[in-house]
Amino acid sequence: MEIRKLLFVTKFEDLCYDALNSLLALRGAALEHVVFLNVIERDKVAMKRGSGYLKEEEVKLKETANIRFIDWAENLFEMGLEVGAYMEVSSLIPEILRVVDKESPDLIVIGRSHKGPLEQLYAGSDVMELIRRTDVPVMVFKHMRGDNIVPEKLFERPLFATNWSKTGQKTIEYIKGLKDIIGEIHIMHVVKESALKSKDTHEVQKVRKAERKKLDALCDDLGDAGINARPHVYVGDPQKEIEKAAKEYQVSMIILGSTEKAALLERWTGSISKNIADKSIFPCLLIPGKKDI
Repeated sequence: MEIRKLLFVTKFEDLCYDALNSLLALRGAALEHVVFLNVIERDKVAMKRGSGYLKEEEVKLKETANIRFIDWAENLFEMGLEVGAYMEVSSLIPEILRVVDKESPDLIVIGRSHKGPLEQLYAGSDVMELIRRTDVPVMVFKHMRGDNIVPEKLFERPLFATNWSKTGQKTIEYIKGLKDIIGEIHIMHVVKESALKSKDTHEVQKVRKAERKKLDALCDDLGDAGINARPHVYVGDPQKEIEKAAKEYQVSMIILGSTEKAALLERWTGSISKNIADKSIFPCLLIPGKKDI
């Protein structure tokens, strides 16, 4: 799948032009159109007791966003890209979905959720709500250090963690669409310790070899598509092992399939994709898929 249109959702303090600039490598994967979206959430707008919503405040905030977007657009026009922009006072996720329906982007870029644990428990994570309600891949962009350093080559060395689901198969096809901009990709599968029931060393190695064989076949498939891929088998807690592998191989982002999950259960127990999207220092590309049976 080619990425021709990008929806860049920004609140400015999280995602500025330097973040957008690191995504422009996607021009090598057919990117030709960038759509900006700034959602000014109603509860963040100044309110005056007894007077209700202040129209003047809305105009000021929207015009401030428009000035920033005009400056960004001038740079993109010079690169030959088409540009669109939306500035709305609304609720974040419904507004993103409205623009997605109108623009049909191939990728949504959003900053990490800033909701606290208690707010996420009752309201859910913005990122995971978006994943549940759209079939468009979502990149959770992050500055990888406390001083807001932007990864210069975001697609140079990604890590894809597969659990052999149908969503994982969809993710592989999406990765193939990035073949012209990926330098090298690390493919990993995490075997849970509970799957290693036998204490026999030969049986444990048998499980490892079986998983490695599947990974080798997947790497060969990507190799045929022109992508250099390296396989890895890890054992343990999937979230911890994915983070460990990301640090060991100094990857540029983490790619995960994200299957649909009961909303209430996810809020209480979390999911691998949610936890990594919310907590990891690495940018995350989440490919949504339907619930596996």
